[in-house]
Amino acid sequence: MERSPPPIFNQGVSAHARLLLCAGLAIALLVIDSRLQTLSALRQGAATLLYPLQRALLAPRDLLRLVGEHIDGIERLRQDNTELRRLEAANARALLQAEQVADENRRMRELLGARERSAIPSVIAEVLSDSRDPFSRRILIDKGLQQGLIAGQPVISAQGVIGQVTRVLPLSAEVTLLTDRGAAVPVAVARTGQRAIAFGGADGLLELRFVAASSDIKPGDGLVTSGLDGIYPAGLPVATVERIEAPGAAGAFGLVLARPVAMPEQQRLMLVLLVERHALPPPPAEPAPADARRRRPAP
Repeated sequence: MERSPPPIFNQGVSAHARLLLCAGLAIALLVIDSRLQTLSALRQGAATLLYPLQRALLAPRDLLRLVGEHIDGIERLRQDNTELRRLEAANARALLQAEQVADENRRMRELLGARERSAIPSVIAEVLSDSRDPFSRRILIDKGLQQGLIAGQPVISAQGVIGQVTRVLPLSAEVTLLTDRGAAVPVAVARTGQRAIAFGGADGLLELRFVAASSDIKPGDGLVTSGLDGIYPAGLPVATVERIEAPGAAGAFGLVLARPVAMPEQQRLMLVLLVERHALPPPPAEPAPADARRRRPAP
């Protein structure tokens, strides 16, 4: 009867011996490989065989990285676009404000130049609001009784006549533009000196009514204030003749349409001349004809 232990209890070489054997073998392989490079071909072959498996195992990681980078790029682009739109809006607003300030400064310099050229005391006013009545051409300015305004004073710009003060309040005043239906300005043709009255008409034009067909008025002629009404000083630019309509059936009178040089509806800053009716200088006297001077008796 065999009394040897079963194979499960047969331990063979001890664990310490196997450890020492494996350590010695590993050290020997390291020394041989470092000196003779005998395992490099084996490593390269193993790496070549395992590369497809390695790429296959890393494909999910690379895919997730690409998806994350794509999402991050889209978010960055969205943020950049939002910031660019904000900067564009801010730059456009700043540009508009700069253009508005430059235009206002230009108009202010023009008004100051007109103020220096005029010997009449004046005050610069700014438009507060337009008339609520669509059939009237009136505006409200920010100067009134406390600044010396009275009803009847003329209002001009650097280009020419705008209108006339018609109602005065303590801190504001109402100005009737010369294009209003009820406005009338005595004018003279700058080229010939012929006098007429310009009334407010339609479409922002002025009308010279009941003009004789034989009158020497041509398109392009400049109209200036004649000074006969005692309101507007003589010589202020008013309008430019735009066209002359044919006389009516009677053939005696025609209608002259002129466009204001100051464009009253587009003005924001204006100049109020602080004068009274009796304080305006008289209009220049027209020279007498040559034959009348010859017939004048000697003193």
